[in-house]
Amino acid sequence: MRKAMLLEVLYHRHGWWPRRRVLQAGGLALVGMAAGIPLPGAAQEALPPTPQCDGGKGHATPRQTAGPFYTPNTPQRASLLEAGTKGAPIMVTGMVLNTRCEPLAGALLDFWQANADGVYDNEGYTMRGHQFTDAKGQYRLETVRPGLYPGRTRHIHVNVQAPHGQVLTTQLYFPKEAGNTQDSIFDERLVVAMPPSAANPVARFDFVLPG
Repeated sequence: MRKAMLLEVLYHRHGWWPRRRVLQAGGLALVGMAAGIPLPGAAQEALPPTPQCDGGKGHATPRQTAGPFYTPNTPQRASLLEAGTKGAPIMVTGMVLNTRCEPLAGALLDFWQANADGVYDNEGYTMRGHQFTDAKGQYRLETVRPGLYPGRTRHIHVNVQAPHGQVLTTQLYFPKEAGNTQDSIFDERLVVAMPPSAANPVARFDFVLPG
């Protein structure tokens, strides 16, 4: 079991540093991507601002525990799907904004989750990856619905960090899951929005960062 760790990235292009360096992982990972470059296949139309930001009086997305399975230095990719990946595909998309409703270009999102069987890969990077928002503050993640880890409802972990900002660690949940009411840390404010039925479901969640 890997020890939970804060996200550690040196984003040299914009000159911001993490709070702590990864020493056990063999040194700092040097990751950079110019803000304003759209994610592959990302929709180009502007997305509406998150409701929590209406009027510029928004509240930051609630924080949650990282759990014990965070792994640093994940590959940069917008799709967690690989050859042979089992499970029901789902797209998670949205924006990263500040509490003034301003989209944050070049914000870092690092996702990790259990596979369709409810198992975390603690040796490699299956169901793990990071990406940066495009010039409009948008992100797009291709993945599968996570399986049920013992004692938890379905959820996706994520670290979100704006340039020069602090890491916000939280989890995303799915609507109408039987396990939601029995999960001790479930927060309905972190439930993704998604249509009740669709052949290729798209879940929507906008992250609001403090500051």
